[in-house]
Order: sequence, then structure tokens, then C-alpha cells
Amino acid sequence: MMDFLTAAYAGQPVWLWLCFLSIVLALLWLDLGVINRKDGVISPAKSALMWAGFASLAVLFGLYVGFVYEPDPRYYSSPDNLNQQAVIQYFTGYLLETALAFDNIFVISLIFTYFAVPREYQHRVLFWGIIGAIVFRAIFISLGAAVVNSWTWVLFIFAAFLIWTGWKMLASGDGEPMKLEDNKFVNFMRKRMRVTDKIENHNFFVRKPHPVTGKMVLWATPLFLALIMVEAADIVFAVDSVPAIFAVTRDPFIVYTSNIFAILGLRSMYFMLAAAVERFKYLKYGLSAVLVLIGVKIIWNFGLSKELELVPYLEPHWSLLATIGLLGGALLYSLHRTRHDRLQAAE
Repeated sequence: MMDFLTAAYAGQPVWLWLCFLSIVLALLWLDLGVINRKDGVISPAKSALMWAGFASLAVLFGLYVGFVYEPDPRYYSSPDNLNQQAVIQYFTGYLLETALAFDNIFVISLIFTYFAVPREYQHRVLFWGIIGAIVFRAIFISLGAAVVNSWTWVLFIFAAFLIWTGWKMLASGDGEPMKLEDNKFVNFMRKRMRVTDKIENHNFFVRKPHPVTGKMVLWATPLFLALIMVEAADIVFAVDSVPAIFAVTRDPFIVYTSNIFAILGLRSMYFMLAAAVERFKYLKYGLSAVLVLIGVKIIWNFGLSKELELVPYLEPHWSLLATIGLLGGALLYSLHRTRHDRLQAAE
């Protein structure tokens, strides 16, 4: 048993992965089992406090990475100052994943509106959505780590994808609104499952008589369909976020922990962000610039610097500073611009 716990997985002992997952599951149990045990509407103030708690834990974990964590040198460009490299990459990944999750918040809001999920049950859906995100992100990151660390040239594909994604995000403008009534997946689920016409309390499934036989059978509720759509949205957004984080760091433990802390923070803050999502409408321009910058950085470091030795290697702290500057600037401009638009509309 002890040999299993000390065995290495993705550069770190199994016991470290289990400790991290245990902490996350304990936090989730404290969330739904104690703090939000009863159904109720979560106020923006409580939502902000929940986010502050998760964000504080993310910062504390960053201190652990900087002073205690033992990085695997295989995943870093230089064997010197490994902890410094790891902590910079952790916070860069955390900020990037947090920004990428903003669009996810908007989509979740549309899902709740479409299925008419009462506000007092929305936190329950988000809670189980986080459980799914923990599992699916682990799968995607494990596959990504195996590919990237076996074939480094895959990073150039990631670079091209990130540059294309950033350009597409920049050129798309506001884009077309998402129409869940035309969603093939939702229609497929409704045809293949027995689904009640209305939400039954906070239950995902209920027992009701079969319309033909009269026997008591299991029915899904619209709340379960909302949960499935939230999970599907997270998988879609992972297609962008996983390549983006692997472009920042190749350390699977840093990739996974920064992902999970970002998801925990944004979903705990959902009830404040959902009401003010329009205030962040220009954030995507800063995010698109960050994605393009990260893609260019991959080509610069792994192509022009390491392979061709034409340019100096860009250290990780430049990525962190650029990410903070671009995202922070876009956020402040969004708040200023939308406030100005509101004042003009009022006049």
C-alpha cells in the first residue's frame, strides 16, 4: 500500500495528488453539506465571500508551490530556480483559466434561463457541475500531458490553435447568441429519456407512474438536463483552456491545480457575475490578445530560441506580467466603458 502512495504519477507522488483531491472534496462537502445545506438564493455578497475564500486558498497554494513543492525538472526549461518557475507558471495559469471561465459563466446563465431553473436550486447544479469538471479536466490533462511530454512538437500545433482562437475571438465581435431550443443534444436527450414537464423540487430524478403501464418508473427532471448541459459546456471550454494552460506550463500537477482553483472560484462567484456579465463585455479582447501572445511565445521559445538559437529565451515571468497587464487593462476598460454607456443611455 505504501509503495502505491509513493509511486510517481505525472512527476509527483500519488499521495500528493490524493491530498489535493481530498482537500478539494472536503471544501465541496463544506460548501453543500454545511454552508449551503438548505436550498436558498445565494446573495451577491455571499457569492463574493465564497469566491474570496477560494481565491485565498488558491494564493496559499501558490505559496506552497513556491516554497515547499518539489517540481520535476523534466517539465521545466532550466534546472535552476525550479520553484520560482513553478509558482510563476501556476499563477499565470490560474489567471488565464479564470479569464477563460468568464464565457462559461455567461453560457451557464443561458442554460439556467432556458430550463427555468429557480435561483434556489442553481447552486446545487453548479456544485455537481464542479464534480464533473474535476473528473473531466483530470482526463483531458492526463491525455494532454502524455502527448505534450512525449512529442514536444505538438506544442507548435497548440501555438497555431491558440493564435487562431485568439484571432477568431477578436474578429467575431459579439457573435451569434446561443439558442438552446435548437440544440441537438438537448433534443436528443428529451427523445431518449423520460423527462418531467417541470422541475420537481431540487431532485435530478423522481419516481412517477409510466404513462402506459402505470408502473412507478424513474423520470429525469429538467434540472438533470440543465446539469448535463453545464457539463457539456465545460467540456467544450476545456478544448480551449487545456491547450492554453499547456502552453504556459508542461507540469501536469501545476496544470491541474490551477485549473481546479480557477473553476472553484468562478463558479462560487457565479451569482454575482451572472447579474453583471455585460459589464465584462470587453474582457474577451484582452483574453484574445493573451492567447495570441502565448501562441507566439511557444514559437519564440521552442522554435526560434531552442531549435534555431536566433533569439534569447523568454522567461516565464514575462508571460505573467503580460497576462496581468492585458487582462487587467481589458477588465478596467470594460468597467469604465460599460459605465459610460449606461450614463449615456440614462441621459
